[in-house]
Amino acid sequence: MEVTERPDDSPVDGKTRELEREYRAVVDELLELRGDDGRVAAFVRSITEPGALADTSGYSPDLRFDQKVELLETLGVTDRLELALRFQRERLAEMQVRKRIRDDVTSGAEKQQREYFLRKQMESIRKELDEDDGSVVDEYRRKIDEAGMPEAIREQAEKELGRLERMGEQSGEASMIRSYLDWLIAVPWSKRSDERLDPVAAREVLDADHAGLEDVKDRITEYLAVRKLRQDRGIEEDKRSGAILTLIGPPGTGKTSIGESVARATGREFVRMSLGGVRDEAEIRGHRRTYIGALPGRLVRALRDAGTMNPVVMLDEVDKVGADWRGDPSAALLEVLDPAQNHSFRDHYLDVELDLSEVLFIATANVADTIPGPLLDRMETIQFDGYTTDEKVAIARGYLLPRQIERNGLKPEEVLIDDHVLTTVVTEYTREAGVRQLERELGTVLRKSATRIASGAAEPPVTIDVDAIRDALGRQKFFQEAAERTALPGVATGLAVTGTGGDVLFVEATRMRGKEGLTLTGQLGDVMKESGRIALSYVRGHADDLGVDEDAFHERELHVHVPAGAIPKDGPSAGVTMVTALASLVSGRPVRHTIGMTGEVTLQGRVLPIGGLKQKVLAAHAAGLTDVVLPERNRADLDDVPEHVREEMEFHPVMTVSEVLDLALEPAREPLDHVSGNGALS
Repeated sequence: MEVTERPDDSPVDGKTRELEREYRAVVDELLELRGDDGRVAAFVRSITEPGALADTSGYSPDLRFDQKVELLETLGVTDRLELALRFQRERLAEMQVRKRIRDDVTSGAEKQQREYFLRKQMESIRKELDEDDGSVVDEYRRKIDEAGMPEAIREQAEKELGRLERMGEQSGEASMIRSYLDWLIAVPWSKRSDERLDPVAAREVLDADHAGLEDVKDRITEYLAVRKLRQDRGIEEDKRSGAILTLIGPPGTGKTSIGESVARATGREFVRMSLGGVRDEAEIRGHRRTYIGALPGRLVRALRDAGTMNPVVMLDEVDKVGADWRGDPSAALLEVLDPAQNHSFRDHYLDVELDLSEVLFIATANVADTIPGPLLDRMETIQFDGYTTDEKVAIARGYLLPRQIERNGLKPEEVLIDDHVLTTVVTEYTREAGVRQLERELGTVLRKSATRIASGAAEPPVTIDVDAIRDALGRQKFFQEAAERTALPGVATGLAVTGTGGDVLFVEATRMRGKEGLTLTGQLGDVMKESGRIALSYVRGHADDLGVDEDAFHERELHVHVPAGAIPKDGPSAGVTMVTALASLVSGRPVRHTIGMTGEVTLQGRVLPIGGLKQKVLAAHAAGLTDVVLPERNRADLDDVPEHVREEMEFHPVMTVSEVLDLALEPAREPLDHVSGNGALS
């Protein structure tokens, strides 16, 4: 082997000396971190030559082989010293990071161990002082024992309690576990109201709280009677037999208040859940526990508020549930309102099965059209069709008037009001299916009376007569206008159903010279527009039967309008009304002012059945009409109309449009060409 010596003969300048001092400082720190016993440090201090000092890096066990080769290949002392210093600095930085991590881990472990020992000492001290209740874990364990949870749910609670005990109170997840356990304990797993299964007593309570509503009262009574029979005969309760009642009807008809009466009649707790405008599915099923601020759904909260597992839960405004990117709450309600599966409802937050089969659900809605079909299929619907004038007067006398007297600081003996005065308020100042506006009007009248008594202007008792009604409520707001509106040919009175109950619609028709065609106005929907076109086709096709010359339509433009144009209108039941209005127009025969009509019409002149007959009849009765033309296939629906209304009105079931026209049109009194006003053009 041949070796060529390369002595370090380069001069030592100030830079080299500075690098030497820095290299010694870095090596000292490295040795200190490694726990050197002093021998290596003494050896390094004994080296006086910079080149030899740099060569000591070659013995470092921390350098890689390629780094050692690079040191050997560097001949200049200063360059070699710079390279060695760079390698040792990298090693020093790495060791400092390791030491910091090791110190942090050790510190954390020591802290947890210290807290563990301190907690144990605190437990020992509490035991010595007989203060065991101070332990959070023991407190939760006691509450779990007292909650009476089913076995599967108790295992879940104890599992979470074990996690809390292992991680300690200072852990970030401890608060989430405690919130979960609080909600799990808050559910009244073993608590149930003592249900009163007395159908007779329940019916008495319902009759005392509400006038009318016979269908609802009958259904609740039947529900209690069935449960009583099963209990008396020792038949095991079927979890799939829960009642899901849905009350559909106009506002102010007592749908919401019936829930409280049902709860009182059955001896159950009552909880109300308003679903109007709810768009988040988590409102029903709850949020996942992984989210910050997660909460159970409204059903779990309702059970907590009720304090029992068998309350009456009122699901208000179920037809106004929305849907967006957060989910469809109505889809979540499918499981809640299905008796076949709500005995195992699973809330996302609790993540355990809840038995809702004992809950008596009562849902309310104004219209059934906006309730999704699958959800409506799981409901037992009961229709609320509004009140008659006599029923409103009875409700005002028995319920509304006493309540408003109390709210306005009066005593019952201080105000006297006769039934005929109440009838005036009902017929001339309100036109609604329910009684909400009626109660507001009565409140206005009683406030005026309270003001007179409080100011000394009148001494009790104060008699409220028609003049007092006019003074408090102003001029009459609603009139019997059918006779005036239908005096001229081309106007017919139709009956319709809206979200607020039955209503009377006047369909007006006129014609003028111009391009042949039909104009429809009044903010009509597509179905109603089609009914208008069908009506025109029928009238033109049966012009001979009506005694009208075909030339009556030549170069004539027809216009059909339904007043109250700011209100959208749609539906097929205005078909016969439009046919009658057009037939009246072209024949010059006015429509009888006492008659109202409803029915869908076909091109062949058949009259098809419609819905909401009871509400339409009540609206006709309130408007002063005495005759109602209806489809023959709706004859059976007349049984739903109150008996005193049937006695005061005459009903005409028909199968064809020709029957409608024979009933509705007045006899022709003069030739068509001499009719003025909305009749034929001369």
